[in-house]
Amino acid sequence: MSLRPFRDIYRKKTKVIKVGNIKIGGNNPISVQSMTNTLTKDAKATIVQINEIANEGADLVRVSCPDEDSTIALKEIVKHSSIPIIADIHFHYKRALESADNGAKCLRINPGNIGDKKKIKEIILAAKNNDCAIRIGVNAGSLEKDILEKYKEPCPEALVESALRNIKIIEDEDFFNFKVSVKSSDVFLSIHAYRQLSKVTKYPLHLGITEAGSYIPGSIKSSIGLGNLLLDGIGDTIRVSLSDDPVKEVKIGNEILKSLNLRNRGVKIISCPSCARQAFKVIDTVKVLENKLSHIKVPITLSIIGCVVNGPGEAALTDIGITGGGKGSNMLYLNGVQTEKLSNNDIISKIVHLVEKKAEEIKNRI
Repeated sequence: MSLRPFRDIYRKKTKVIKVGNIKIGGNNPISVQSMTNTLTKDAKATIVQINEIANEGADLVRVSCPDEDSTIALKEIVKHSSIPIIADIHFHYKRALESADNGAKCLRINPGNIGDKKKIKEIILAAKNNDCAIRIGVNAGSLEKDILEKYKEPCPEALVESALRNIKIIEDEDFFNFKVSVKSSDVFLSIHAYRQLSKVTKYPLHLGITEAGSYIPGSIKSSIGLGNLLLDGIGDTIRVSLSDDPVKEVKIGNEILKSLNLRNRGVKIISCPSCARQAFKVIDTVKVLENKLSHIKVPITLSIIGCVVNGPGEAALTDIGITGGGKGSNMLYLNGVQTEKLSNNDIISKIVHLVEKKAEEIKNRI
């Protein structure tokens, strides 16, 4: 038992698979994924966006391959990507074959929608020959016709039945390097579908609330949906789906994992909302620090509290902390211990220096 058992999350031990150099499932870190929104056939623009996504901390990136021009471009794109690429194939089985041959490390398909078993066999053979994983992507908006007729509308049971049907199709071809998702834009439907599926399959699960919306509502829906599942120990990879810059998807995904201590990457800032008691401009300070510390990738905790009401208590639990004091005299804490007083003008430069110094110390220990 840990020191604070109320924080413990017991992850379900799923089968370990590989997507390129990334291991998914088991005890491996929960990976964060995003998807490009460029035209894949525009290799230059797609490469630029993939690099932006990777620099924000994504482990995997998905690209849509709706036509042959896209799969041709994929061959060039994979040469310039530092993270494994997942090719999104829904109905066009030939695009799957081309993507596997051209360097994709995972194929996102729904075997039930491809239909013909001969085509599915060809896809699986291409995946085997190219050391390529598969994601079975069940979606409430594209369920098989017979399943929809049976259940009348998308429901958890319908999504799970589709997933299990597609799992069997792939297993029957002696292929096991795959993960599964059962996505919906409805938070309740997604949560219950994933919970049911987790009870009946050993394969790693990719979590997402699909078509979650624009930045603010989409981030909130995703945080609620993914957060509930992650607290249950369910989930091996995640994507936050936003109608926005995909870099923001990665930022929110990492913040969700960070808030649950499932994966700590970068600086975790604890800050107050500010009020009339603040001794320095908390909101402005936090915004500047977030920008200046965005390059830090190792886990460091930082508390920025504008007054002494909660400041010392929060500082006691973080690596570095600042608590507002009277007459522009603010207290700096290191590992919970009062260290020195800082003027308002010195807060940002001092904290940036200390965080960068600590980050270097952590890197040298690794």
